[in-house]
Amino acid sequence: MSLLGIDIGSTGTKAVVFDAEGAVLGAAYREYPEIRPQPGWFELDPQSVWSAFTDVVRRAASGAKSDPVQALSISALGVAVTPVDAAGNFLYNTITAPDSRASHQATHLCEQVGEQEIFNITGMPPHPSYTINKLMWMQQNRPDVHRKAYRYLMWPEIVFFKLGLPLRVDWSLATRTMAFDVVNKHWSEEILTAAGISAELLAEPIRPGEVVGQLSGSAARMLNLPRGCLVVAGGHDSAMTALGAGVIGSGQAVNSMGTVECLMVAFAEPKRTEKMRQSGFCCYPHVVPGLYLTQAFNYSSGSILRWFRDNFAEAEQQQAAEENRSAYELIVQDLPADPTGLLVIPYFAGAATPHMDPQARGAIAGLTLSTDRKTFIKGLLEGTCFELRLNIEALAEAGLTVNRLPATGGGARSPAWLQLKANITGKEVATLNVAEAGCLGGAILAGVAAGVYDSLPQAVNQLVHQATVYQPDSASKQQYDHYFALYKQLWSQIQTIAHQL
Repeated sequence: MSLLGIDIGSTGTKAVVFDAEGAVLGAAYREYPEIRPQPGWFELDPQSVWSAFTDVVRRAASGAKSDPVQALSISALGVAVTPVDAAGNFLYNTITAPDSRASHQATHLCEQVGEQEIFNITGMPPHPSYTINKLMWMQQNRPDVHRKAYRYLMWPEIVFFKLGLPLRVDWSLATRTMAFDVVNKHWSEEILTAAGISAELLAEPIRPGEVVGQLSGSAARMLNLPRGCLVVAGGHDSAMTALGAGVIGSGQAVNSMGTVECLMVAFAEPKRTEKMRQSGFCCYPHVVPGLYLTQAFNYSSGSILRWFRDNFAEAEQQQAAEENRSAYELIVQDLPADPTGLLVIPYFAGAATPHMDPQARGAIAGLTLSTDRKTFIKGLLEGTCFELRLNIEALAEAGLTVNRLPATGGGARSPAWLQLKANITGKEVATLNVAEAGCLGGAILAGVAAGVYDSLPQAVNQLVHQATVYQPDSASKQQYDHYFALYKQLWSQIQTIAHQL
């Protein structure tokens, strides 16, 4: 019997069916657009996401007719929340993580509880992006929606609701609300009281890997899956990617190169130091029992390439369609060998860690009349790598050392980007045998719950292997050290101006 992993992301949803040995039997992906009603607001049309979910599951499952899916689990974007009524109808768009509309509410909550106390309780450094602030905003600014809301749900809970299953939220996603007690594993009465939000509006927290239920006949027909297929609690996409990349021990890390780039580091005991809070580094339960994770992240990594593709790469898109290739593959080929001399601040959707500045804006310095198209593209990639190195240094200052960078996600398909990452960070970068680690993490959790694997470590040891290794080039690293020193200075020089744009 096969296993289905599903990854609901901020720009698309993918589904992959694996057999017990990790071979892919079927896969599908469907993209959907971000909605930006006004500056600083980021939303998704929930009907588009739901349609994409049902579509990719049906298409992926069609490749596994001879080995029907026994169990499934979902990896999903964190923070993103959608109000629904008692019938499961969507009352408002899904508000996603980069959205900064709730800055006033975040400030109020900090005044009520205290920044360090919020961090101590929830493991989340206070920031407008987190779900609880969005709920406060909805209550105060859209009371018509709030009155009708039966629940405020993240995407796995929406799927459960639509499939007639109990409303459950795993610990890793619950923590991303900034309303969950990260040590005692329940909704925090102190946070919810200060926010004026009832726990009855939220799903019931459960352990990642628990069985939520089984598909009824009608739900199974909707998804082209067998009746009785187990639905297993998954987790936050970063945690699921970490599992699928083999992060099952303290000190291990993985670099997820998706729309949002995340660097996840695992540790055994909850850490909530002042330096972590100042840098925006969270502490939340891994989907692997007994471990916690932190993450450094950049909102604009893969999304910068998508921005370039959508606005400046018509020729590559046309060629890709003609040759049945990825437009991204064409965009990043034949890049110049040397450093570009450009400094790209990749805050196209605000700054994530270590600055956590929702009002930040992107910038490009060093342009000349000799800057050609390929130099510009490489400059964009360099900016994402400089930002990753900035986060690695900040993690080290917080006591969390990253020695090597196993890489996964769409960006990990680009040898040029991976070698550039090694050269700029000075870290060994390695690809894995499975590119879609988030989906594999779902298949692993589902497989353990269904008895296909004895344990998470046994499944990881059987399924996850290192592929290609990229060593840093010392000469290139020395050149980039010079530009990185300038990069670290640039944001402080332009921050005040960027905030007025």
